[in-house]
Amino acid sequence: MSAKMGRPTDNPKTEIIKIRATKDDREKLLFCCEKLGKTQYEVVMEGINKVYQKAKK
Repeated sequence: MSAKMGRPTDNPKTEIIKIRATKDDREKLLFCCEKLGKTQYEVVMEGINKVYQKAKK
């Protein structure tokens, strides 16, 4: 049986990032996801991009 294939992409997500969070932090993330209609990945990446842009200035 072959491995399941997704859509081909020029920028595959091959890296894994794991974090430990408090229950409160997790609830905040889930709240943001629900209110914004975004996935956890999308919310986290939006935060990373905001901090990255601030750091570049």
